[in-house]
Amino acid sequence: MGDEANPQTHSPHVNPSGTRPRSHAAFHQALQVIPGGVNSPVRAYGSVGGQPPFITRGAGGHIWDVDGNEYIDHVCSWGPLILGHVDPDVRAAVEAALHNGFSFGAPTEQETVLARLIVDAVPSIEKIRLVSSGTEATMSAIRLARGYTQRDTVVKFEGCYHGHVDALLVDAGSGAATLGRPSSAGIPQDFVEHTAVLPYNDVDALESLFETRGENIACVIVEPVAGNMGVIPPTDGFLQRLRSLTHEYSSLLVFDEVITGFRLARGGAQERFGIRPDLTTLGKTIGGGFPVGAYGGTAEIMDHVAPDGEVYQAGTLSGNPIAVTAGLATLKKLFETDGYSRLESLAERLATGLKKAAEHSGVATTHARVGSMLCMFFSSGPVNNFADASRSDTGRFERYHQGMLKRGIYLAPSQFEATFVSTAHTEEDIDRTIQAAEESLKEIR
Repeated sequence: MGDEANPQTHSPHVNPSGTRPRSHAAFHQALQVIPGGVNSPVRAYGSVGGQPPFITRGAGGHIWDVDGNEYIDHVCSWGPLILGHVDPDVRAAVEAALHNGFSFGAPTEQETVLARLIVDAVPSIEKIRLVSSGTEATMSAIRLARGYTQRDTVVKFEGCYHGHVDALLVDAGSGAATLGRPSSAGIPQDFVEHTAVLPYNDVDALESLFETRGENIACVIVEPVAGNMGVIPPTDGFLQRLRSLTHEYSSLLVFDEVITGFRLARGGAQERFGIRPDLTTLGKTIGGGFPVGAYGGTAEIMDHVAPDGEVYQAGTLSGNPIAVTAGLATLKKLFETDGYSRLESLAERLATGLKKAAEHSGVATTHARVGSMLCMFFSSGPVNNFADASRSDTGRFERYHQGMLKRGIYLAPSQFEATFVSTAHTEEDIDRTIQAAEESLKEIR
C-alpha cells in the first residue's frame, strides 16, 4: 500500500478546488432514505454549512473520503479511537475473535476480564454492567439511582448531554434552578417534571436547590469535564461541593464519563480530580471503536440491579464479544505503553500552537484543554458554562471549519464539540494542524 499504510509520512492531500462530487452524490442518495441524510444529527454539517465528506477508510491518525481526499482526523469517531484508526493490535484481536462467533446472547469469559480491568482501574467501581451505548448506560444509571434512593428528582446541568434519554433531554428555564422542559418533540412534559436543571459550575445554585428540595433528589448527574458544549473544565471546588452535598442529603452522585472515562486518565476524570462518585457511566474508549456502554458503582448500589435486585435492565447485545475484545485490546495497549503520557504531550503541543495561531491572527478566542480533549471558542473572556459558550461567534467558527477542511484537517462540525488527539497522531500531524489553523484564522479575521 506504500504511503497509505503509513499516512503520517506525507501531508494530507485534498482536492485544491474543495469539491467533493462523490460525497455530494452520496449525501443526496442518503437524504432519500435517512432523515437528514445522517444517522446522528451533527454529522449533517448543518452548523458549518456545506455537506459532509463521506468517509471510506482510516489508518492511524488519518482518514480518507470517497473522493480520495485525505484528512488528519481530530474527531476520532467522537472520542473512542484513542489509539487511532485500525490499530494493528486491536485489529488482530478482533479478527481472532470473529472466527469464534459474532454474538451469543450468553455469558463469555471475556466479559468478566473487561469488567475486572475496569474495576481495578476505577476505584469507585466495585461492580459493573455492560450495555450497548452511552445513552443506555445513563438511562440505566438514572433508573438505578431512583430505585436505590426511592426518590424521583434528578439534577442535571445545562449544556451537559447524557444521551437522548427522555428524562435528561431537557433545557433550563429562566432562573438558576428550574424544572426542565422537553428539548425535543415527542417527550411529554410529565417525563421531565422530576428533572431539575442548573448552570454548570454554579455552586450557589446547587446549594440553593439542595436547601429547598434536597430530600427529594435521587441523584445529580454531571459530565465531570463538559464535552458537549465545547470543552469546559470544572471550576475549583465545583466537583468537591457536588460530592459533599450529595453525601449530606443521601443522594447519589453520577459521573457521566462516557467521553472522559479512560481518556483523561487510567481512572478517568474522577482520578484526575480526586473525586469518587457513587455511580459512573462509561462508553466510547472501552469499546475501541465498537458500540458499547457500561454503568457501575459500589457493590451495595449495583446489587439492586436485576437479577439480584428490583431495578430491571437488559439488552440483547450487551457484552457483545467483538466489542468486548476490541475494548480489552485498546485498554491493555493504552496501559502497557503509557499512552497517557503521549496523549498529554501531543495535546499540549496542539493547544499551545492553536493559542499562538489565534494570537497571531488577532481573532478573539478562548482556549480550553483537559488531557487529550481541547476546544477553541470563538469568544473572548472565560467560558465556564453553557451561557458563556453560547456567546461564541458560530459564524466565524463555520468559516474556520471550512478553512480547516479544505486544508485537510477534519474537525467536529460544531463549535460545541471537543477536538481529540490519539496516540497514533504524530508531532508532524500536530504541527500541520497548527499551520492550517494559522492560515484559516488569518482568512477570517
